[in-house]
Amino acid sequence: MARKHTKAFREMAVKRMRNGENVCALAAELGVHRRLLYKWREVLDPGWRDRGERPAPKKGRQQEIRELKQALAERILEIDFFKGALQKIEARRQRSTNSGETASTTKSGR
Repeated sequence: MARKHTKAFREMAVKRMRNGENVCALAAELGVHRRLLYKWREVLDPGWRDRGERPAPKKGRQQEIRELKQALAERILEIDFFKGALQKIEARRQRSTNSGETASTTKSGR
């Protein structure tokens, strides 16, 4: 016995197709055959071909991985910079403490 899907359900599926979701994944998620999704689109959105609508391609997984690797590399450089700066500050404090001098800081005007 075939399942009867509500119009709201079909419209939601067609809208998600229009937004560029992977049709095979969408069909699997909704529990329908992908050809049925295309049929619903023909009925509910007959002018889709005339509009020339093509959703912007989603970033590929490889592109996303490249971007994440780049962001990670930038964060590592920042961390290395701050570690080096912290080491220099600690070294100066140790030198000033060992010599008996006070740390060179300016007093605020408050």
